[in-house]
Amino acid sequence: MRTNVNLDDDVHQLASIYASAKGITLGAAISELIRKAEAATPAAPDIRRSANGLPCFPPTGKVLTAQMVKEAECELE
Repeated sequence: MRTNVNLDDDVHQLASIYASAKGITLGAAISELIRKAEAATPAAPDIRRSANGLPCFPPTGKVLTAQMVKEAECELE
């Protein structure tokens, strides 16, 4: 698809250097960089709400004990 975009000077320079180093066109370089950025973006955490509206994080298999909480509280004092 052909389109026009306005790039900041520093972004244009970086994309041009990237394109030159890879031996591809500027458009191909920008497409590749956007795809890489999209793939590197972490997915949003799976946070659900309980029946009373409190956020519930997905289980990790780790257990948080009362002793761990007490130790963390002591570190803050």
